Amino acid sequence: MTQNEIKQIRSLQIKKFRDELNLFVAEGDKCISELSKSFTLVQHFSAADTPLKDIERASSLRTPQGSIAVFRKPQFPLPVIEPDTLYLALDGIQDPGNLGTIIRTADWFGIRDIICSANTADCFSPKVVQATMGALARVRVHYTDLPAWLTNPQLSTLNSQPSTIYGTLLTGKDLYAPDAIPDKRSGIIVMGNEGNGLSPEVRKLITHSLRIPSFPPDEPTSESLNVAIATAIILAHFRQPDPIKL
Repeated sequence: MTQNEIKQIRSLQIKKFRDELNLFVAEGDKCISELSKSFTLVQHFSAADTPLKDIERASSLRTPQGSIAVFRKPQFPLPVIEPDTLYLALDGIQDPGNLGTIIRTADWFGIRDIICSANTADCFSPKVVQATMGALARVRVHYTDLPAWLTNPQLSTLNSQPSTIYGTLLTGKDLYAPDAIPDKRSGIIVMGNEGNGLSPEVRKLITHSLRIPSFPPDEPTSESLNVAIATAIILAHFRQPDPIKL
């Protein structure tokens, strides 16, 4: 690994250079192996063929994992909304760890497209890539003007019915209420910023607001849930089969 290669890899910790070079970095054999299935591998260095001290100098991790790779960033068109498909949208998620966990959780629950507002953290930052544990290989992450995308005429018809846009609000309907979710198979679930929740522009587009109830009801508790945890709870409920009616 040359000094220039180390310098370039370290520069990819900054979004400006990731965008200019159209590259991103991943570390660790497991993560690199998963991403290699979907993305173009540009460079790969491992302890088997590269001095560990060079990998440590290039790494952004406190505890380097002995292998580091550079991949080309993919370009995905915005998804066409399909019937019987669930989509996830993120409105201003800022914490890289939260974003990485959300992507990994989406992968677990079969969400293949995440649509992010322009001010959501970059999914190709090293911290996010590592937190996804390779889930980026299967989940397409898009960045766009989220309110404009949600009001796109293409979204007005979903399986011959108006699009259902779910949003998480403290004033929303109990997630577990029988009539809270008209169809678990279809729709767009929007999760908001860690501190401020959904932006006013997105909030007014929500057709069904949801709330994760605390337990026991009406007793003092934390003000809110971490957004990554809340996303996992909501996706798990959407993926839970409806009880069989006898």
